[in-house]
Amino acid sequence: MSELDEASVRSEVRAWLEANWDPERSLREWRERLADSGWGVPTWPREWYGRGLRLHLAKVVHEEFTRGGAVGAATGVGMGLAAPTLLEHGSDELKRRLLRPILTGEHTWCQLFSEPGSGSDLAGLTTRAQFDGEHWLVNGQKVWTTSAHHARYGMLLARTDWDVSKHRGITYFVLEMQQPGVEVRPLRQMNGHASFNEVFLTDARVAPDNVIGEVGGGWTVALATLAHERGMAALRGSAIPGEGRTRREYREELDHVMAPYVWYPQRAGRADLVIGRTRATGRGADPVLRDAIAQLHALVRASEWTQLRAAAARAAGRPPGAEGSIGKLCSSHIARAAAAVHTRIAGADAMLAGADSPLEGLIAEILLSVPGQSIAGGTDEIQHNILGERVLGLPKEPAVDVGRAFRDVPKNVER
Repeated sequence: MSELDEASVRSEVRAWLEANWDPERSLREWRERLADSGWGVPTWPREWYGRGLRLHLAKVVHEEFTRGGAVGAATGVGMGLAAPTLLEHGSDELKRRLLRPILTGEHTWCQLFSEPGSGSDLAGLTTRAQFDGEHWLVNGQKVWTTSAHHARYGMLLARTDWDVSKHRGITYFVLEMQQPGVEVRPLRQMNGHASFNEVFLTDARVAPDNVIGEVGGGWTVALATLAHERGMAALRGSAIPGEGRTRREYREELDHVMAPYVWYPQRAGRADLVIGRTRATGRGADPVLRDAIAQLHALVRASEWTQLRAAAARAAGRPPGAEGSIGKLCSSHIARAAAAVHTRIAGADAMLAGADSPLEGLIAEILLSVPGQSIAGGTDEIQHNILGERVLGLPKEPAVDVGRAFRDVPKNVER
């Protein structure tokens, strides 16, 4: 759109904030105003609490909120994954019931996709859902579920038909987490954190109108969620400085929602610390180290340019494409390269934890966390397959499940 359009949007947002922003309101009251105005999620359709703006104009809105120190819509899995999935595939009834509480932060969400027996083969899931005439009854186990311990709802994939191929028999549900049939247990990680959970489902109940998309059509809906997950940007929030009840309550909300992610910067390798560490340790003259740092810097810049490509595609109205998988692979390469550089800088001390270790144990946490970068959000191997098959046109890997009912396909876990 033209420069005049951007100026018009900026002027309108600024005028609305001047008339409505009051840092002494409760966070809930402020978010209700945002939902009514459409400025909280300007890219959403007008009929669903948005303004229908393109991405580059939504950035103008964000700039004005930042300039005024105003709090925006909620952050987290609900906003980053559940909301866009509902907007693409949810019924109008589900949108009316679920979108607004996501925007206001009243409802938090988790993602119930991965299972112990299916690994990266998400479509091989064996959690089953059977309809008893009134509700869907779900039985099975999910794993690596962030925020399951406090989520109101879960995005659940379960198998509803075992007599069709594995991709066709999956249904996408909205699961109410606070019910007797849902048991959540934390998983302790080797880096000392417990960000993930395993979730056990025993006759957990799902209402018939809590299906997103069609019964048996959940794989298509899941692909939409996964495409947004690979971007990950919408899952983050940042604290807003300043006084007032709204800002204070927002910072408290952000601390709660983002607590499971405190180690994610370490998982990404902390390439931002490399130059400072090199100078602080006096290792800058090491030619081998300098070469490794230069290669790391090149990877970081390439990743940044890929993100710009993806942003340009979204601004042009195109759906998420190969850039997501490319960006995910870039992040894995950067994490491993950064960990190697940190190890070269610190030497054997990189293995130490505690107050007298490098950066008080932060370097050791990086080394223990980086392997997760190549697994979370779709493994490196899965991203290679996606790019090879869908972008380069390479033949698919041999499969034993093509054209077979899922009931007859060999599995790691039998239900």
